[in-house]
Amino acid sequence: MNLPKGTYLAIDLDALVSNYHFFRNRIGAKTKIIAVIKAFAYGHEATAIAKKLESEGVAYFAVAYTKEGIALRKAGISTPILVLHPQIADIQACLEHQLEPTIYNFTILEFLQKITRGTSGKKIKIHLKFNTGLNRLGFVMAAIDRLVASLEKSDELEVASVYSHLVASEDPEEKDFTKAQIKAYKAIVKALDKKLPQAFQKHLANTSGVINYPEAHFDMVRMGIGLYGYANDTRITNQLHNVASLYTRISQIHTLEPGQSVGYNRAFVTDKKIQTATLPIGHADGIPRTWGNKVNYVTIKGKKAPIIGNVCMDMIMVDVSGIVCKEGDVVTIFDTQNTLEELATNSGTISYEVLTAISQRVERVLIHQEKK
Repeated sequence: MNLPKGTYLAIDLDALVSNYHFFRNRIGAKTKIIAVIKAFAYGHEATAIAKKLESEGVAYFAVAYTKEGIALRKAGISTPILVLHPQIADIQACLEHQLEPTIYNFTILEFLQKITRGTSGKKIKIHLKFNTGLNRLGFVMAAIDRLVASLEKSDELEVASVYSHLVASEDPEEKDFTKAQIKAYKAIVKALDKKLPQAFQKHLANTSGVINYPEAHFDMVRMGIGLYGYANDTRITNQLHNVASLYTRISQIHTLEPGQSVGYNRAFVTDKKIQTATLPIGHADGIPRTWGNKVNYVTIKGKKAPIIGNVCMDMIMVDVSGIVCKEGDVVTIFDTQNTLEELATNSGTISYEVLTAISQRVERVLIHQEKK
């Protein structure tokens, strides 16, 4: 395989499939998987990820915003797509591209009813979001009677699912809170089962919910970060495969004498003779400024090279003293879950943020495990 000569993100679709079936085997045969591929599939490559999972028979995709779903439709994806956070301004486009919107308040419901009133043909599938403690989006249980009464006026709409979102399913110290959420959700769907004329799908669990709360699997589960190799649980993460690996190459090597500085604002000044390497990747590519000044590192020839000075927009400089390397050599930013999670922890964040921050100007390359 001819790999890029600059910075690139390697996407291992074999690893993706392995992760998908790992979770597929942990849930009941009748429980469907909603693959969450918002934010460019968590910073990976949404179209390639979607096509591969569609070929594996995934039941649903979920995106955050309508434009993400439209991009998938234009790429030829035909699997149902749930839009988690549609806006009134793009509801019409949502319907035109056969996307299924989440209805999370009466404002968006009433707008949808207004633009669909009197239309004939196939029913429009919607998904009702309820707030059980996250306090971001969703109806509350006290609104059920008003919600049902409103829906009774709209023959055009069909409730495809009712769902909520767990707050801290990965945190054992919040087990009581999570159990209370599950209980609240069960009460909501029980009430709606009695009041809505048609059956609907139920889903509550995210990746950590799938792992820790089998009683919350219901009809469908929403798999996000787990598909990409991370599980908020070391025991499970170790059984998954890393889907994305980030690489770059050495542009130039410098030998610096004591007292010389590196990068903007002279943030790093040498106290001895060192060698540095300049790499063509910076904060415009997803390497945050918080990684600079030896907070984080890259790997060259199997050895850690600390990032020195401030991270630039398009470049970083690393200390390669003691590492035998040359201009053009491959540099690994991360290629394992442990490395990425260490980089995230060192800079006070989480794997989600590191992955989704990778800029779209970084070339994505599809590979296979054996070719890593």
